[in-house]
Amino acid sequence: MDARPSRVAVLGAGTVGAAVIRSLQRHPQLQVAAALVRNLRAPRDLGDRPPRLTADPDEALEGADVVVELLGGTELSTELMRRAAEGGARLVSANKAALAERWEVWGPWVAAGRVGFEASVMAGTPVVSALAGPLRGSRPLALHALLNGTCGFLIERMEAGEDFASALAEAQRRGYAEADPALDVDGLDAGHKLTVLARLCALPELGWERVRREVRGIRTLTPERLAALARRGRRARLVASLWSDGASWRFAVRPAALPEHHPLICVGPGRNALVFRGDLVGEVLIAGPGAGGEATASAVVADVLEAVAGRPGPAPLERELPPPPPSAALEIEELPES
Repeated sequence: MDARPSRVAVLGAGTVGAAVIRSLQRHPQLQVAAALVRNLRAPRDLGDRPPRLTADPDEALEGADVVVELLGGTELSTELMRRAAEGGARLVSANKAALAERWEVWGPWVAAGRVGFEASVMAGTPVVSALAGPLRGSRPLALHALLNGTCGFLIERMEAGEDFASALAEAQRRGYAEADPALDVDGLDAGHKLTVLARLCALPELGWERVRREVRGIRTLTPERLAALARRGRRARLVASLWSDGASWRFAVRPAALPEHHPLICVGPGRNALVFRGDLVGEVLIAGPGAGGEATASAVVADVLEAVAGRPGPAPLERELPPPPPSAALEIEELPES
């Protein structure tokens, strides 16, 4: 007799959630049993085998082998995953904010291998598994990354001469930015993601508030400032970094000027990218789409498949690594506030 399909509950069925549900249907060993939604009447493309929709969290969680959390936020999402964990389910999340800010709850689950969270950073581009896997063989020296596509879009529009307000309005019209864009343009989204990455490669108990104090966004950038950089052969990006000054680990999210030949520029427009420098492996560049329903679904489905196969999720470091000697800045020039 064939084993029954593994039952998957999806919390959230917006653009990303709907893409995840459609993608899960490609795997006959999986059954999307229920999806938690706020509005039962909202139109959704949920594929050929749509799940039962419910606004009741308990009904959504009942009997689930794997629970996929795509709600965003930190409080409700963490509470529902706590219920799922207590019920014995494996957890999959794309929620970088909850992972960053509620580590006292999520950390023990991650340490136990019960959470897949590849999609929490750079969507379907595999950086979480890389840092928790093959790159762990090298002592980390530095990490620099583009982690927010909205900021990249806004900067590219301003490079073309458009002012910040007009660029932001266009990003909102295209669905790249929320009505309240603060998480993106003030650097908080990138800060959440940097917190997740730093815990995987150097600082397993790094607190969000420590990172939050080192976060600056892009509101002070103007077409005039960007044009002045271009005349020097440089371009601005919002860069998230982890590096060593020799005495301690440093971390920051801030606008920075990069030369035209820098690997974070050469990956091209609209892409997220990460440069990891390790003592044995040297410099590694990982680049790809960092947002979008289909790209995020790719990583979420992979985590679900790992969970039903009984393989553990990415493990944090067991202890903090000592800071290495001061690392080169990869030609990154931090921009002042104005």
